[in-house]
Amino acid sequence: MHSRIGVFLSPVHETGQDPHLAIRRNLDLVEQLDDLNFDEAWFGEHHSLGWGLVGAPETMIAAASQRTRQIKLANGVVPLSGHHPFHVASRAVHLDHLSRGRYILGVGPGVPFDAGMFGLEPPVQRTRLAEALPTVLELVNGTERVTDKTDWYELHDAKLQLPRFSPAGIEVAMATSGTSTASPRLAGQYGLSMCSFALPFALMTPGAPQHIDLGRQWEHAVAAAQEHGNTMDRSAWRIALPVHVAETREQAYADVREGYDRWLFDYFGRAAGREVLSPGVPRESMLEARVEAGGALVGSPDDVVAGLQAMQERTGGFGTLLVYVADWTSWEKTDRSMQLLARYVAPRFTGTTARPVEAVDWAITARGGRP
Repeated sequence: MHSRIGVFLSPVHETGQDPHLAIRRNLDLVEQLDDLNFDEAWFGEHHSLGWGLVGAPETMIAAASQRTRQIKLANGVVPLSGHHPFHVASRAVHLDHLSRGRYILGVGPGVPFDAGMFGLEPPVQRTRLAEALPTVLELVNGTERVTDKTDWYELHDAKLQLPRFSPAGIEVAMATSGTSTASPRLAGQYGLSMCSFALPFALMTPGAPQHIDLGRQWEHAVAAAQEHGNTMDRSAWRIALPVHVAETREQAYADVREGYDRWLFDYFGRAAGREVLSPGVPRESMLEARVEAGGALVGSPDDVVAGLQAMQERTGGFGTLLVYVADWTSWEKTDRSMQLLARYVAPRFTGTTARPVEAVDWAITARGGRP
């Protein structure tokens, strides 16, 4: 039974704690989520700013594949601008085997903070993504040998020796964020699934939109798909944003307020050098402003269900919520939030509460309405 909820682990962890334990925590969490029937776990790749410690997500996916039974595991994402396409494809096929078909290859251009260390500018990242993508797709899911030459990689009659584990092919997903149309159009051009970030990195900065128009991202993908004879499937569309659930709205905000402040001002403000204050919004109200803007869901199970319903209406419908695990609170409170999501939010999202409720109503009606 699918929950239609997964997690996106950048993963970020506040500095000042043991990095080894932080890394182990991510694997422990995914193992718990597998038991809670979460559908997916995505691992990001980061090489700078101190908070994002995972620079080799494939190793995390390989380890998680041996600890779990049903949850799908994904790169979130492989920055194709920084990897040779043949190595990307080879690792993907190996992970397809290790996970017994539970692997998703997420791709994107890469984050600008990391790219600076490799001498890459954002336009070059996007160009390399477009250049490498068809090569990766053929190596992973095709049958032909690939000959390709660019100014940064070269292949001559290349083909993987190891066949895929998944006969129908490995799912490939394109990451999209911000207002750029390039990534959604690539998703449509090649018929890929899509993972969109709803204001993932906070920042209601001066002049920034109150909502990232996810519906427009989908429209660009659909338009490109039609141009190239493909179709886009809304059920394969993921939307990622921070989520925290507690028994009450007041408790949920109390759980995450201090951690959110440090994440916003220490990580994005001090480490990344971004302007994070918004005109007219006092610092103590930044969390509420973010939630109101649709960049996070914080509250009781009912609050989160209402937020998901609003997002479904705003986007026109999507398939899976990816909880961006921002490490805003203790591991224990994060675990409790995940339990509440699994027990009380996911069933409302999927409609699986309907039959037990209908059974009660039927029993009452069958005995003439008597209690």
